[in-house]
Amino acid sequence: MKIPKRKLFLLLIFAYVAFSLYAAYNVFFSTKVLSRVHRVVKKETGAQSGGVRDGGAPYVADEWNPWEDEQVEYNSALNKKREAFKQYLGKIDKNKPKRYKVQIWGKAAIGLYLWEHVLEGPLNPTDKVAQWREGELQSGKIDFSFYTGPAVVQGHVPLDMNSLVLVLNGREKQKVTYSTRWLEHVQTLVQSNTVSHVAVVLLGNEHCNNNWISPHLKRNGGFVDLLFVVYDSPWVNDKDVFQWPLGVATYRQFPMIRPNAQLITSNRPYLCNFLGTVYKNSSRETLMHILTQSGLEKDCITTGREKWLPQETADSLRRYQTALAQSELTLCPVGINTESYRIYEACSYGSVPVVEDVMTPGSCAAGPSSPLRLLKAAGAPFIFISDWKELPAILQRERGMTQEQRVDRRRRLLEWYSSFRQQMKERFTEVIEETFFKNG
Repeated sequence: MKIPKRKLFLLLIFAYVAFSLYAAYNVFFSTKVLSRVHRVVKKETGAQSGGVRDGGAPYVADEWNPWEDEQVEYNSALNKKREAFKQYLGKIDKNKPKRYKVQIWGKAAIGLYLWEHVLEGPLNPTDKVAQWREGELQSGKIDFSFYTGPAVVQGHVPLDMNSLVLVLNGREKQKVTYSTRWLEHVQTLVQSNTVSHVAVVLLGNEHCNNNWISPHLKRNGGFVDLLFVVYDSPWVNDKDVFQWPLGVATYRQFPMIRPNAQLITSNRPYLCNFLGTVYKNSSRETLMHILTQSGLEKDCITTGREKWLPQETADSLRRYQTALAQSELTLCPVGINTESYRIYEACSYGSVPVVEDVMTPGSCAAGPSSPLRLLKAAGAPFIFISDWKELPAILQRERGMTQEQRVDRRRRLLEWYSSFRQQMKERFTEVIEETFFKNG
């Protein structure tokens, strides 16, 4: 059947107008295309293609980013679109309460502690070994979005967002090199005015040797407004550098534990536990010697098992969690640093940490409240000791406690740990609000 020329002409005009409106929407209003760092999954081509992140999971190397050569030009065009989008939002949001948007790029395993345990945000997919995971939540006046996983590579931020939090690992040379590349990428976003505010959550070096990041701090002429650093760094001033808790070993898939009645009221068959590597000539060796010589070893779960490998098995994690749940106390001897994952994992199960309260070698703060000044300032209900020779007397007191006393102590420890995480959430949110948006 022949279509009349007039109808055909009108049909073409309609299609042209519809396509133009769709294109304009995607350029100026749709944020979906530019709402995240890039997600790239590259087929394995050899050992040089990537590396190993916390916990042994492969990461995608920076060289795989196909957009790197056009970064500056793209950011310039993106900034123009951002301004147009802001003007549009200004017209439609005048009567809405002021809210701010911050994107978090999790490129270190401690990002999961920040997101799931402190901010208590959801993640999709729930599969812990997924290549790409994301989530959103509201805290205070901020709408946070979070991206993590090996497939997250350097990219851009949404049109309606200009604030970033970058979670990095600075424990060793290889991690520092990788983290520096991410900082250099973010610096290009700042230089092109695509990003205005930057914070870093850093798993610091266990000796507190973090000088590599110093030039990037705004106080030293860099672009990083805020630094949240793990361990007792002497840089902490609660103005632009804040101490952040180490948390649980999320790189070993340690989960978020929700307290329940059984966890609080159960009869625990052991007084204490210590499952970990016993290093030669260390206080851990002293600890095991004291337990053996005093005949107290039978009261504690102490396997002296081999050092955990990056790939924690489901069985070994289950045995460890069972030990925490069946022990009144968890013995926490120092490692390279006094602060350990074990402290927070014990709190998750209501097993009181017995912490060796001594400074370890390095450049960490040596003030009267160090080590563990963050936990002490929060009133951590731990048992602090300076020598493991104090342990027999501690265990003797444990034997004299009633079940009611133990249940009450567990409840108080679990309540404290929940309150501590809430304090960290509020502090993190408030510091970002005050620093990033005080004139907003």
